[in-house]
Amino acid sequence: MKFIVSGKNIVVTEALKERAIKKVGKLDKYFQRDAEAQITMSVQKNRHIVEVTILFDGGVLRAEEENTDMYASIDKVIDSLERQIRRNKTKLEKKFHNGGLRLESIKFDEKDVDEEHKFEIVRTKKFAIKPMTVEEAVLQMNLLGHEFFMFSNAETQEANVVYRRKDGNYGLIEPEF
Repeated sequence: MKFIVSGKNIVVTEALKERAIKKVGKLDKYFQRDAEAQITMSVQKNRHIVEVTILFDGGVLRAEEENTDMYASIDKVIDSLERQIRRNKTKLEKKFHNGGLRLESIKFDEKDVDEEHKFEIVRTKKFAIKPMTVEEAVLQMNLLGHEFFMFSNAETQEANVVYRRKDGNYGLIEPEF
């Protein structure tokens, strides 16, 4: 597994870098050789945030955790990633059975594996998408009181999504072909 460690509003010390690589390296047993782990550490006020994104053949695994201590955040994010893998073991095996995951030799407690749970669509909603700017879409989202809003970007003529982030800022999702 390749590791990329970066920091936002923080200088990542060698000790922090080594700890993050050591902890995320424990997840290496789940992935093929060409997986890449992007570890981003940031500090916002008293919150120490660690975000780990693992890119593997055909998929992405991501978790973000925060705490008052960066080392505790690292531990929490690893627990979160392992929980995601355990919970979705069967679905991941079906989707990536010849891909970037090695789950067949890993043994999990039966209570951890969510094999029977099916993703069920309980509601379908259709609405007209009209072209608008990103700013107009954020305004419309706020007026509706939603956490996200899908729209046709007037500049690119493509479907985009704006969303409210946990930190109170906004994000934009654009398709990539």
